[in-house]
Amino acid sequence: MAQRSAAAVPPKAARGGRPAATSHVDLAHVALELFSTRGFEATTVDDIADTAGIGRRTFFRYFSSKNDAVWGDFDAELRRMEDYLAARPADEPYMTALHGAILDFNTYSAAEAPWHRRRMELILTVPALQAHSTLRYADWRQVVAAFVAGRLGAAADDLVPQTVAYALLAVCVAAYERWLADPGAELTALLDAGLRLLESGLRT
Repeated sequence: MAQRSAAAVPPKAARGGRPAATSHVDLAHVALELFSTRGFEATTVDDIADTAGIGRRTFFRYFSSKNDAVWGDFDAELRRMEDYLAARPADEPYMTALHGAILDFNTYSAAEAPWHRRRMELILTVPALQAHSTLRYADWRQVVAAFVAGRLGAAADDLVPQTVAYALLAVCVAAYERWLADPGAELTALLDAGLRLLESGLRT
């Protein structure tokens, strides 16, 4: 769910003289900073908009709620994942394609990685966000299931596509929990190890 690009917000002077947030990325960073310092429940949409130097209406052009602000431009990242998978060779095993897609989906620049750590700490520890995450996880699983179904000539809600989607999500969540617990760990290395274990049939 890396943050890579976004449309611009009309500039406006932000509180304290800081530049106004001008993209999904910038606005998400403002929200993450406030959530980390004030707490998720104590931070309102108005707080985020005011700190970002934008109006409340402009905030809702980018995110439907403060819950969504934590996830950044997740819909764009899902579309990018779909494009990645669609471009894979037809004869490439679907698990190999998904392995590459997941590593690509979870690769962050050195500048973005600390923000993503804050994001995942919130998602995995704040009860309100844990509930909201079920919707986002379902969207992610649908991308995986649709791809597997296409390769197998099956329906996305058939057993195999759904099993693959749930299993891969479990690997990702386990890797993220380990990454948050160990500041020295590399996220993509954890994901790669978990994916290889799954692909081996969980044989060590």
